[in-house]
Amino acid sequence: MRAKKNLGQHFLTDLSIAERIADTLEDHKDLPVLEVGPGMGVLTQFLLQKNYDLKVVELDGESVSYLKVHYPASLDKRIIEADFLKLPLDGEEVFGGKPFSLIGNYPYNISSQIFFRDYRDIIPVCSGMIQKEVAERLAAKPGSKTYGILSVLIQVWYDIEYCFTVSPGVFNPPPKVQSAVIKMTRNNVTSLPCEEKDFRTLVKKSFGTLRETLRNCLRNLIMEWRPEDGAEILADSFFDKRAEQVSVQEFI
Repeated sequence: MRAKKNLGQHFLTDLSIAERIADTLEDHKDLPVLEVGPGMGVLTQFLLQKNYDLKVVELDGESVSYLKVHYPASLDKRIIEADFLKLPLDGEEVFGGKPFSLIGNYPYNISSQIFFRDYRDIIPVCSGMIQKEVAERLAAKPGSKTYGILSVLIQVWYDIEYCFTVSPGVFNPPPKVQSAVIKMTRNNVTSLPCEEKDFRTLVKKSFGTLRETLRNCLRNLIMEWRPEDGAEILADSFFDKRAEQVSVQEFI
């Protein structure tokens, strides 16, 4: 098989790395597992060894054919031929709306889009390999250079663990960037004491201009939302901060 650039494919060749990725779900053996982009089954084989109730979703027809030939019994009726970004994760084709773990050597060209899919009520844990840059942003804490929109909007609902870094040499073809394995575990937050839509708008506006204070970034938004006392709100010293200095709880 040849990796397809348009699908962001980089096939993992190091079996020890694949096994370590599979091990990230060790504490969640009671949950079924959906693997994204199994390719030639390098990670899949270790998930099968652990006897998970496993399904895989694969867009590439060549990969689907490969899996059917090499795992005819193990993956019989467990291969979902679809675009993960368009697949209803709460539908019957997956696990009928029941909670499941999500795992994969995620295609680099859609990794950020994967984590913005809002299925937190049925995905208590998500792990796998992505670009190191995206992994660092997901796990970043306030005050770091990588802390940003992605950090805040995901950490509201999940605790993020940066597991380990992976070099380009264990892939075919080698990507131009380093990779990393992360694990996201659902926290105890079930709802926000504000409108989620407004929360997302506030966070995105706050990071809208680098190195600007919250006062400058949010002035128009605050005045739109609270015209009667917006000026008084903006005068608070809290708005001297920049977005990268503000914790998730402070944003809420």
